[in-house]
Amino acid sequence: MKRLWLIAILALGLAAGTARAAGISGSLYAGMAFPILQDDQGTGSIYGARLPIKLVPMFTVEPFYSDSDLGDKTFDIAPGFSVTRSGSAVKTYGVNALLNMSGPISFYPFAGIGSANFKREGQDETMTSYDLGLGVGFSPIPKFSVDVRGELQAAVADGASRKMFNATLGASYSFFSMP
Repeated sequence: MKRLWLIAILALGLAAGTARAAGISGSLYAGMAFPILQDDQGTGSIYGARLPIKLVPMFTVEPFYSDSDLGDKTFDIAPGFSVTRSGSAVKTYGVNALLNMSGPISFYPFAGIGSANFKREGQDETMTSYDLGLGVGFSPIPKFSVDVRGELQAAVADGASRKMFNATLGASYSFFSMP
């Protein structure tokens, strides 16, 4: 009998936490994109928007859009002769899944999938994009939070891939939450 009461109390506690945990936020972010093993791209900027939708206390689905401008790269073809190749403009959209460990300071691993378009003179290719990363968030006041993320993004198509490490700083505001 005691075990049944303990299970019932735990179930009610978890249900109450779930009811208050759902909500929708908006987030803007900016940072740096570091190409990995790409001789034709330099470091550039990244910025974008996210729409975190918290479904249950520890799980968030996050549609996102990002825009990266990778840097130019100069090649030495022969002594005294070099060529500069412009960096790609990369537009990525997709969805991430986050596993939240919430509190005033929260840690969350995330993974996502999307579509990335690399565009520059002589290049216009769209690839499937996968990302995997870790974020740390801090909420100084209710409904507002600041987060820092590091992610590995890999865009893949036809056996070729482009990889980048993205480091971002963002701010979020909770527009709607369940009571």
